[in-house]
Amino acid sequence: MKQLRVRTLAGLFVAAGVLSWSGARLWDSFGTLPRVPLAAPIVLAVIAVVLLSTALSLRSRLRAQRERRPRAKGVEPLMAARAVVFGQASALVTALVAGMYGGVGVFLLEFLDIPPRRDQAVYAGLSVVTGIAVIAAALFLERVCKLPEDDDENSGGQAAPAA
Repeated sequence: MKQLRVRTLAGLFVAAGVLSWSGARLWDSFGTLPRVPLAAPIVLAVIAVVLLSTALSLRSRLRAQRERRPRAKGVEPLMAARAVVFGQASALVTALVAGMYGGVGVFLLEFLDIPPRRDQAVYAGLSVVTGIAVIAAALFLERVCKLPEDDDENSGGQAAPAA
């Protein structure tokens, strides 16, 4: 499984932002702009909390397993892999969603004197912030579940000298 790259997530964020900004301009020229739901930052915050709690739980279980504590509950490899896939999928989708709300929010910055549009700009900004929290939690989860490097890979495939 490949590791997520911040560059990829930033590219998705910027591309979605540019497309949604231009789409918001076009949509606004035809009439009213679709609303940014109040639930958007709330849902993203819940996802960030779930990812962070999963990462913290797995980290403590892996630490207990490494330290060979009595009655330590181990982590099944398949469960860790599923958690990483959930984190990566969440980060990718959130980069697109946060970029979309970011583009709409940038468009709405022109209309901050209109109270309903100001509220929409605030919701869009909060969605971007909570989206960044989701991405950070997903990257932390991925880091927690990363396997340590093998000594064979570090030595370039040569066997370690015997003592």
